[in-house]
Amino acid sequence: MWCSIPESTKKRIVIVGAGFAGLKLASKLNGSDYQVILLDQNNYHQFQPLFYQVATAGLEPSAISFPLRKVFQKSENTIIRIASVSSVDTEKQVILTSLGMIRYDFLVLATGTTTNFFGMEHIRALAIPMKSVAEALRLRNQILQNFEDALTTGDKDQLERLMNIVVVGGGPTGVEISGTLAEMRKYILPKDYPELDFSQMKIHLVEAGDKLLAGMKPSSSAKALKYLDKLGVDVILKGQVSDYDGNIVSIKDVNNINAGTLVWAAGVSAEKIPGLPENVFTRGNRILVNRYNQVEGFSNLFALGDIASMTEGIYRQGHPQLAQPAIQQAKLLAGNFMRIRDNKPLKSFLYHDKGSMATVGRNLAVVDLPFISFYGFFAWLTWMFVHLMAIVGVKNRLLVFINWFWNYITYDQSLRLIIKPLQRIQK
Repeated sequence: MWCSIPESTKKRIVIVGAGFAGLKLASKLNGSDYQVILLDQNNYHQFQPLFYQVATAGLEPSAISFPLRKVFQKSENTIIRIASVSSVDTEKQVILTSLGMIRYDFLVLATGTTTNFFGMEHIRALAIPMKSVAEALRLRNQILQNFEDALTTGDKDQLERLMNIVVVGGGPTGVEISGTLAEMRKYILPKDYPELDFSQMKIHLVEAGDKLLAGMKPSSSAKALKYLDKLGVDVILKGQVSDYDGNIVSIKDVNNINAGTLVWAAGVSAEKIPGLPENVFTRGNRILVNRYNQVEGFSNLFALGDIASMTEGIYRQGHPQLAQPAIQQAKLLAGNFMRIRDNKPLKSFLYHDKGSMATVGRNLAVVDLPFISFYGFFAWLTWMFVHLMAIVGVKNRLLVFINWFWNYITYDQSLRLIIKPLQRIQK
């Protein structure tokens, strides 16, 4: 069965994934001489760097999600389909999706990554990852419900379990959510739950390496650790989580932790797409590409962003799996599609590192730029401005700014809602 897509005399580019790379490429090709098919499992783009703020009741999901069809309302050459891809036939130039088969002249894979649980099935079943808006909402629901349950328990161990939170992974997501939870513990939760003693609430951040924010400079890592210590977060370095049963977090060579919530931000991995030859996959199931983002052995098959592994200069294992490499690759590939159309030589990719940053809490952030590093209040303002400008849509930027401003002057998020799916009663 074929997916219903209007036929065209234009060459067809199929883009799988509407994350930073896929959305940027489709936007750059808007109005071009190609027919562009954009596929995603959701009908919206998600701004991943702020998932943790949804999880901690700082932002509503709609503030960091933007409808794909709104982006391309006036486009005459872009077609959107909400579908998942199950396999690729590179010989017939066809992909099989949940809506049927789709023919392509050029195929671009920009599916991003999923959470890597390193084969630990108990953790996969019970921990909460942070790779989607839905997972962020799940975390928000669980944290708030645990406090509601804590009000009515008379068991000391159960109370400890309900109030304690363990975050695994010392990258930006782990650092940011730990810092935000610590601030909620200090400023917000005691007002919502005056019957609970929040001095008993423990927030543990577990990192398998010997420092936080491994991709940043040592000084920034040390400063982030200092900020978290100031906020009362228990940071465990060189700690390897080995198991979780819903009550006890097991950590090698460290005392087990009684916790009802385990946030997993410890690693990512790409999902293999059946039909591609095994030799194109490398560490973390990333796809080997050349400097034009062409998949090894193919001229009309491309991979972008987190899923792509490109060797360039100091990046012997591929570029960092961040938004900037994905966006820069998408921009160059859009230009290269124009060069393909005009029978001109392709330009090779060169990554321009614009720096990295992470916020730890109110007025606390670390920023690494190529020429300088800075911390504290100015770094926090810089972090806010950069993320605000990166959000898709003027309305979304305004909503985020209003929420941030209100939170700052009141020390209070106003979105602490437990929103769960309706449970139908079986008759």
